[in-house]
Amino acid sequence: MTSQNKSMMKSLLKTTVSLLKKHSIHPNKRKGQTFIVDAGIIDRQISYADVSSKDVVLEIGSGLGSLTSALAEKAKEVITIEVDRQFTNVLDEVLSNYDNVKVIFGDALKLDLPRVDKIISNIPYNISSHLTFKILDMQFEKAILMYQLEFAKRMIAAPGSKDYGRLTVGVYYRAHANILEEVPKTSFFPAPDVDSAMVELLPKEPPFNVLDEEDFFRVVRSIFIHAKKKLNSALNHYLKHIGIKKEDARKIIAKIPYRDTRVRSLEPEKVGIISDLLYKELRSPKTNLG
Repeated sequence: MTSQNKSMMKSLLKTTVSLLKKHSIHPNKRKGQTFIVDAGIIDRQISYADVSSKDVVLEIGSGLGSLTSALAEKAKEVITIEVDRQFTNVLDEVLSNYDNVKVIFGDALKLDLPRVDKIISNIPYNISSHLTFKILDMQFEKAILMYQLEFAKRMIAAPGSKDYGRLTVGVYYRAHANILEEVPKTSFFPAPDVDSAMVELLPKEPPFNVLDEEDFFRVVRSIFIHAKKKLNSALNHYLKHIGIKKEDARKIIAKIPYRDTRVRSLEPEKVGIISDLLYKELRSPKTNLG
């Protein structure tokens, strides 16, 4: 780190601590409330996203407004969502000079998220999974998102690896994902327990077709609960859960390929094939619910 970067980081850290003290804000570690104190990272987030004066940008997790104000300098409009009302006064102060910022107080998981050009956010780590799937259902050009490093690795994991799972399949189906850089815990205040990573998401057309997307994601969710088991066992659990009689379940599973393959080793395309076959079998008049 250069002396200039160290000076910038020291300055932002001082500002962060001052704002927290002034507004009597006590970061909630359980909620993942931690704030970037490295201005260089904020600059690179904006640079990676190629933010221009034509862009409407969404941020989730306004916090103290450090990223928000930097985005406001570049974007046409910034829509930032914050669930914690204790940040109301500090955001009023930090964003007072910007007329292109709209602050929405509410739970991003429950709100109808607006259509935007780009999404740049330091994702609240306690809602990373749910929020990622919600973002993947949106229309946007590019997203630059900060995650816990281990979560980011799960997003791009290879089939068969310990990190490969439901998240990997869901991301692969919806977007190109790329880890841009790892971010040390010292870049935040208070410092979290783990390092982070900056991830780029570029929406794409699904790389394979399925008969029913909702059913596909239901199957993905259900079988990857048993990621270490063979598909045969995972499907037994799934079919029992949805009320299929034992004999019918046995007949259905007999028609499914890759039965002896461990779920964790199934490529997304194979999960798509499995999902389609289940979709057909479960809608067959010969299949009886328990």
